Amino acid sequence: MSVVKINVLSVPAEQREVLEKRFASRAGAVESSDGFEWFELLRPVDGTDKYLVYTRWASEEAFQKWMSGPMQAAHRGGGESGGERPRPAASDSTLWSFDVVQQAAPKS
Repeated sequence: MSVVKINVLSVPAEQREVLEKRFASRAGAVESSDGFEWFELLRPVDGTDKYLVYTRWASEEAFQKWMSGPMQAAHRGGGESGGERPRPAASDSTLWSFDVVQQAAPKS
């Protein structure tokens, strides 16, 4: 059964564009991982500073494999010119975990 991981990021207003550009520049980084099923970056619209990074995985093992390999490598890299790593756009992060117990797809 699939698992969902939601990373809840606190992002100050002045860092929103930075965060979104960083995610856009990494487009495709997670999609090639074994067991990956879905990704969405959700921007807040109701007065909160919380962005949600939604990922869905075939299994907990697939998520853990990505966390210990490709995700670590992506976050370890230096700045664009090989210099220091840029300052994080988020001021705080919390990971929520869920099992998918029901799902529905649109009728075609």
